[in-house]
Amino acid sequence: MFVLTVDQRGSRRDIDRVAQLLTEFTHRDLVRPFQRTAGDEVQAVVADPATVVDLALDLVAREHWSIGIGAGPVEEPLPAETRAGRGPAFESARVAVDRAKSAPGRVAVEGSDPDGAADADTALALVAVLVARRTEEGREAVEQMRRGATQTEAARALGISKQAVSQRLSTAGWHVETAGRRLAERLLRKADT
Repeated sequence: MFVLTVDQRGSRRDIDRVAQLLTEFTHRDLVRPFQRTAGDEVQAVVADPATVVDLALDLVAREHWSIGIGAGPVEEPLPAETRAGRGPAFESARVAVDRAKSAPGRVAVEGSDPDGAADADTALALVAVLVARRTEEGREAVEQMRRGATQTEAARALGISKQAVSQRLSTAGWHVETAGRRLAERLLRKADT
């Protein structure tokens, strides 16, 4: 099981972004939904490592969050309230979010299997840095591809040439991100066993 503890960066100098996160992330495949735990922090419980990677990288792209991921067991049955959950994955997520505040890509993984968590942490951090450094044009091109568009369709939607889409995807590291996501998913799965 995975617990995500997500803390808004610079919240004392920024608007409260938690309500928007809670609204926008309700449609995800979550065991327990994101719930405000304290001030500018939220938590969710997730079973699928692919969902964990998607959530983490979506949050990285928004540039306002530190993302801690705890891998491991949770006390079951899980309570209805996310914030009432307990167990090693919750404890690991707490440690991870504190470390994420100064980590590359603002994401960190901790878990019951320290070596497995370290491997997943490294893979996810590499992809997170790639996503965080992406330009707005690169984000737009990648978003088109993630929606299932062809490069021709993406070019039409963005009002640019197919060659420009190809160049934006290359500069954005789209193919590297795709492989990195799969690697991070596999390593998270291993860290949870």
